[in-house]
This record gives sequence, structure tokens and C-alpha cells, in this order.
Amino acid sequence: MYAAHPLPTAALHQRINDWYAWHGRDLPWRARDAGPWGVYLSEVMAQQTPLSRVEPVWREWLQRWPTPAALAAAAPGDAVRAWGRLGYPRRALRLHEAATIMVERHGGAVPDTSEELLALPGVGAYTAAAVACFAFGLPEVVVDTNVRRVLARLIEGSAQSSRATPSRAESEFAARAMPRERHTATVWNVAVMELGALVCVARGPRCGQCPVADLCAWNLAGRPAYDGPARRGQTWKGTDRQVRGELLRRLRDRHHALTLRELRDAGPQDVQVLRCLDSLVADGLVEPLTGGRFQLPS
Repeated sequence: MYAAHPLPTAALHQRINDWYAWHGRDLPWRARDAGPWGVYLSEVMAQQTPLSRVEPVWREWLQRWPTPAALAAAAPGDAVRAWGRLGYPRRALRLHEAATIMVERHGGAVPDTSEELLALPGVGAYTAAAVACFAFGLPEVVVDTNVRRVLARLIEGSAQSSRATPSRAESEFAARAMPRERHTATVWNVAVMELGALVCVARGPRCGQCPVADLCAWNLAGRPAYDGPARRGQTWKGTDRQVRGELLRRLRDRHHALTLRELRDAGPQDVQVLRCLDSLVADGLVEPLTGGRFQLPS
């Protein structure tokens, strides 16, 4: 249990924050001029997506839609088309919906509390806390996969968390592990996340580069192998996700409606293509037209 382990000390907080000051990546949404809207876009785009793929799309979106009002004024289909191949394209629709709500309820601005952020479509506990912290400097508890892995190793002595999603105990421990001083706490959130992304990685951790290797319970125990429940990787080839992606790609690449005949070979079987097309319509990502034609939402 996390409660049985000692909390990080001020010295440990300082070491990790100092490491981040020297080694943190110069990501564009971390710049002061990115603003809350830039931070918000980055957090939604980075959900289950590598940052290397996020950055070019983020730059394009921010140039095209520099404010929530600009995105809200666009057609939902424009957002889906501009999403490209980032994956999980419903995020593009949720961003458009959220921008519309920001205009209608928040004066065209990103709301500045985690409670208001949680009320936006497509925003969960992590995203709300991350935007509140990184955009507005609020010391919210930010817990992602990297943070969970760093705390599991550093404090508990485990190779990784045994749960696929954060448990209440993990979130509560992460809150107790944070520094008490506001600025130090907000830096700590991103610093621990960055340490997990660059050094305390899932495979092949670079303990020789870690600023707290001498204090890490897992490292001091000889880095024992993970012995928890097996993690199942996600498949892609031949799945509905692949077929949905191919259907959307064809509709994105053509700026006019396509017939069912032009979409039927998007998957190996007709029944799967039709099922995926129906699911895209149900999700609001595809708009059916008369004459058996389909397009991105207008």
C-alpha cells in the first residue's frame, strides 16, 4: 500500500525540479505565449498519441484556429479533416464542441477551474487537472502513465503500476507527494511527467541519468521485474479501428461526398465496412446524404 511508504522530501522535490529546468523538452505548448487555448489543444491531442505526431498538427490548428471562437465558427467536418491521422478522431469533434461551449458560456476563453473544465466534452480528470495546472498555474494533482510509473518505482519499489488506470489510492498518494508551495508543485507535476517520458521509461530505464537514482526504492532493490497482471497490447490490422480510419481518410482526402460504392473496399468484408460506416455516422464523424452518399459533418 502506498500509505506504508515515505513521502518525497523537499530535497527530492528540488532535485527533480532542477533536473527538469536543465533537461525538459522545449515543447511549443510549454512556452508562455502558447496561452490556455494552446495548452488545451495540446492536452487533448496528446491523449494516447506520441508528442512527435502531435506537434505539427498542433501548430497547424493553432495557426488556423488561434482562439476557441475561430474553431467554433468552423464546420465540424473541417476539424475532422484537419485532425489528419492523429487517431481517435472523435477528439476533433469534442474539441469543436468544447470551443462552442467556451464561446457560449465562458466568453470565448478556456475556463480556469478543473470543475468547469470537467464539464467540457471529451475532458476527463487528467486533462482537466493538466490544463488547470499548466495553463493557469493551479496546483492540481496531475497523474498520467509516466507519473504513475515514476512514483511506483521511486516510492513503492515496483517496476510499474499494476492497474491499467489510476486507482484512488494512487491519486491520493500523488496528491500527498506533491510539494506544498504552489509554484514548486506546478513545476513538480510537469517535471515528474517529463522524468517518466525521458529517463524513467517503461522499457530500458536510464537510471544512470536519473537525478534521484540513489533514492529510488526500485533501483535500490535491484530493479525487480514486474510481476503483476499481464498488459495486453492493442491490435490494429483488420480491426474496426483500421477500417474506420480508412473510411475517414478517404472522406478527408476528397472534398466532396463519396458514394457507398467508393467506400466499400475500405475493409476486407462488406459487412465490416457497413458496420464501421454506421458507427461513424452514429458518432457524428460522418454525415449521410441522399442517394447513398457520405461526407464529413457540415
